[in-house]
Amino acid sequence: MTTTHHHPTTEPPGAVAPLIVCTAAVRHAAVRTGKAQTIKKRVGMAPADRGGATVLVLALGLVLVLFGGFGAAVAAARLARQQAAVAADLGALAGAGRALEGPAVACGTAGEVVSANGARLVSCRLDGLDLVLTVGVTVAPLPGLSRAAEASARAGPIRA
Repeated sequence: MTTTHHHPTTEPPGAVAPLIVCTAAVRHAAVRTGKAQTIKKRVGMAPADRGGATVLVLALGLVLVLFGGFGAAVAAARLARQQAAVAADLGALAGAGRALEGPAVACGTAGEVVSANGARLVSCRLDGLDLVLTVGVTVAPLPGLSRAAEASARAGPIRA
């Protein structure tokens, strides 16, 4: 059985008193435990006030997760670019040391070093005694999205 009571308040004249809905069992338990006023205050809250903070916290959490995901994607792309640059530099240095043996040997050595650094050899050529190569690294900054980062390097003997 549900009963409806209007709670007497000290509201200014013309104000609407809050409506309190209590079941007989809840009212009996509240009186027995001495917590009648606490239960009346909780039950008397306006329905529009309930859960507003929860929705706000969830929305804020979603915004933080989106910004975090975007930041992680940017960091992954920058890391791939750096990895490609390191692989290109090391591959060019390794291949340039074998430049006198011909382009096949120099590019083969460079390709081994590049793949050992987690990249792939895109192009390789000898320009005199300089080895010029381009390497690529594939990165997936977000699920379902993959991009290629490329870097080039040139290595050869010191010129005066």
